[in-house]
Amino acid sequence: MYSLNDFSLNIYEGQIFGLLGPNGAGKTTLISMLCGLIKPSSGHFTIYDLNYASHSKKIKKIIGVVPQEYALYPTLTARENLHYFGSMYGLRGADLKDKVIETLDLLGLLKFADKRIETFSGGMKRRVNLIAGILHNPKVLFLDEPTVGVDVQSKNAIIDYLKVLNQNGTTIIYTSHHLAEAEDFCSNIAILDQGRIFAEGSPEGLIHSTKEARNLEDVFISLTGKELRDDL
Repeated sequence: MYSLNDFSLNIYEGQIFGLLGPNGAGKTTLISMLCGLIKPSSGHFTIYDLNYASHSKKIKKIIGVVPQEYALYPTLTARENLHYFGSMYGLRGADLKDKVIETLDLLGLLKFADKRIETFSGGMKRRVNLIAGILHNPKVLFLDEPTVGVDVQSKNAIIDYLKVLNQNGTTIIYTSHHLAEAEDFCSNIAILDQGRIFAEGSPEGLIHSTKEARNLEDVFISLTGKELRDDL
């Protein structure tokens, strides 16, 4: 995994911003810093004009994080998991109950609300994992591979719901290895490798500016090469 080197990036309110790169390019390091899990050794960043060095608690209240690994308790039901995570964000009483019901219904899971997570398919777990990160209506949502390992129907449900969240004002920062998905989903992207930004812009703009590129995958290979990036 590369550290970030000479790194500067602006992500604007309302964007769906994709962070794309090979294994070990620095994507997870960047997300971990922005979410407050890793302290930068130098430099700084702000979220909604809040400097993390002095306003970390305020920032954590306005961001949501959906990790690649399931952040769920397998022996609890979907409803119990979501009530627990919602309470961590300060939601209580009827507001929390109504929000859990609303989001489970929107993502097709309400009839499974009282089933244990350990009985769920991968796509169902992925949808509950997403709900856990957005119950408090974050201004900025960080997503790490939100559709990895899921069926087509679950992927479409997740992407459609994320688009609605974005239309309602949530800025989304997203990582994925599904380049066709990113091309359709993201308004802007940055392609990272070796801890640096190799290209930044809209998917359409990057495709048009890269010789013989037909899609985002061609741009990605042109910038990062065909060498395998196996990582232990």
